[in-house]
Amino acid sequence: MFPIKAEILAVGGDLQVRKESTIPRRSSVHMASESGDGNCNAWAARDPSGVLSPYKFNRRLVQSGDVSLKITHCGVCYADVICTRNVHNDSIYPVVPGHEIAGVVTEVGSDVKGFKVGDHVGVGTYVNSCRDCENCNSSLENHCPETVFTYNRIDTDGTVTKGGYSTHIVVHERYCFKIPDGYPLAKAAPLLCAGITVYTPMVRHNMNQPGKSLGVIGLGGLGHMAVKFGKAFGLKVTVFSTSESKRDEAINLLGADNFVISSNTQQMESLKNSLHFIVDTAAGDHPFDPYLSLLKVGGVMALVGFPSEIKLHPTSLNLGSRTLSGSIVGGTKDIQEMLIFCAANKIYPEIEIIKIDYINEALTRLIKRDVKYRFVIDIENSFK
Repeated sequence: MFPIKAEILAVGGDLQVRKESTIPRRSSVHMASESGDGNCNAWAARDPSGVLSPYKFNRRLVQSGDVSLKITHCGVCYADVICTRNVHNDSIYPVVPGHEIAGVVTEVGSDVKGFKVGDHVGVGTYVNSCRDCENCNSSLENHCPETVFTYNRIDTDGTVTKGGYSTHIVVHERYCFKIPDGYPLAKAAPLLCAGITVYTPMVRHNMNQPGKSLGVIGLGGLGHMAVKFGKAFGLKVTVFSTSESKRDEAINLLGADNFVISSNTQQMESLKNSLHFIVDTAAGDHPFDPYLSLLKVGGVMALVGFPSEIKLHPTSLNLGSRTLSGSIVGGTKDIQEMLIFCAANKIYPEIEIIKIDYINEALTRLIKRDVKYRFVIDIENSFK
């Protein structure tokens, strides 16, 4: 495993991690064939234009602890935009994006006990870790210093990881998750990033106590899932947005109890000291003091977006014994728990299904925030 130095970055609340100074130069990395052969069909970006087109490469053979799955669906995350367009100057082309993966098991290694051929499964934002550090031993693999992300990272064998805009993937069973029977694979895909990103801090900070109050800042791919989880936990949910146009969807589609325009001083003042919890999914720079003032004594605000900076007055925390906490995607235990919870409570992301040949238009629309609320690629029917 290559040593890593991680810098966490994101746009739109979606995780992107840059590993600096440790990625081998292109000449020392095992690059997939670009000559038209290979056992896996995909779409890839070849340069910082971010334009994707058909591509073939070789997935590794199934090892003793591996699971191979036919990908049926893959969610589209803003991290895909970041990486295909080399926003962080670390893209290893060709880039095959996609880390919200759902599909069906086609082969398992000789040592695999938890999966069998035909199982419905998912793969999320990472596909490897050291498996022996304190975090890995606590099912917090997402915080392992040697985590390998699902695409555009160097795996232990020196290959560049390639994501779910492809027909199949091979992963160690530790990073593969069972999707409960009957849960639609298309709707399961966004849970592997957008869903788990908000579920993790909500459970960690006990935002699952019926009758308490939750504020959700932002109503995109992550925010709409926070609303759904909040309602499933029995919370009274208030959505904060800068756009009046989202009021109807927040209340009538997602079931929020209240909708507030965050720039409206009077509306914000009326909610001071009224909320037990806040989940902040906003990516752009925004003030923190006005939101922290809405928390009750001992209230918790969880930040899952990545604004460029955080500015707040100490009194916003100290005088109310409030907590501002950060969070990213969850560990393996949390991911499996979330999938079971979603199936049991019939929690489904709002999605727009597309074919892979629409992906360039979809990424452009995603930049413009023209999606309600997650694009999902129908991989199975895109490569027939």
